[in-house]
Amino acid sequence: MVSGQRKIIHVDCDCFYAAVEMLDDPSLREVPLAVGGDGGRGVVTTCNYRARAFGVRSAMSASEARRLCPGLVFVPLNMARYREVSAQVMAIFRELTDLVEPLSLDEAFLDVSEVDACQGSATLMARELRERVRQKVGITVSAGVAPNKFLAKIASDWEKPDGLYVIRPDQVLDFVRDLPVEKLFGVGAVTARKLHELGLATCGDLREQRPEWLVERFGRQGYRLHQMANGEDDRPVEVSRSIKSVSVERTFSRDLPDKAACLAVREELALELQRRLSRKGASRPIHKLFVKVRYSDFSTHTLERVSDRLDPPDSEHFLPLLDELVKDDGRPVRLLGVGVRFRDDRSPVQQLRLFE
Repeated sequence: MVSGQRKIIHVDCDCFYAAVEMLDDPSLREVPLAVGGDGGRGVVTTCNYRARAFGVRSAMSASEARRLCPGLVFVPLNMARYREVSAQVMAIFRELTDLVEPLSLDEAFLDVSEVDACQGSATLMARELRERVRQKVGITVSAGVAPNKFLAKIASDWEKPDGLYVIRPDQVLDFVRDLPVEKLFGVGAVTARKLHELGLATCGDLREQRPEWLVERFGRQGYRLHQMANGEDDRPVEVSRSIKSVSVERTFSRDLPDKAACLAVREELALELQRRLSRKGASRPIHKLFVKVRYSDFSTHTLERVSDRLDPPDSEHFLPLLDELVKDDGRPVRLLGVGVRFRDDRSPVQQLRLFE
């Protein structure tokens, strides 16, 4: 690989909302499923692959979807649950690298150019990410690996569902040549129609045109079109937020029956937190420790305390919080987590600027 060559992974959860519904209710895996509003004015937000086999698609009216698939099962949106699962998936991505750019609840770019895991192989990292999401969360994701964001996003869709596609730097020009112009970032129906009217149907066609000629007809977008037609994209992965906390949480396949069971898994969670902190900068000053509990009725409680620790906490440091948060009343626990919040190292002036 050329020195300085970026390694980008784009990860996209397969039919995400439907996947979460099937995760929570396995019986839905055996039927064509749509998520969204049922009834006369309802719209399909997403659907599983059984429903897609009948021609059901996102943004289709519920009435049209039912006409195509009379046995279609509709479930309403549950955004709180989707955000919860999305947070679990994104947390797995951030275990590998802090350079994560979420695009939505179900997809993200990762820049792994400087990551040493998996012998530095982005392909092996993508395989490991997919397997970890499958095992820890219970849904499938598709991934694309390429030298830039534009190609990685196209690659992730190439082998869907539950697939992995890799575009190596020496494959870029051949891969892009026959790519339809509709696949290019920012090309919608209007721009695609104009390109076709000019006889430009593929990236190979675009590549033959001078950038100046394209700029005359498409403005600044013309230069961008020429870049993409040559497989070029210099956009960086943009981290949308600084890391303010690191945590480890586990949703159990069977609820923990009581406080004693919670205490039994506490050490394992704390050890995993230490490992995660070692990858994410354990030298940052820790401001607070916290424990998170979700009971079987989905009620969620978090308790945190200020800490003056400089080194990663062990299981004993979370014991007072767990003692106070989890009462010995036999309430089944669905999820248990431990974590730390970092001290804000910005100066008072920097913090004030946040409010300007």
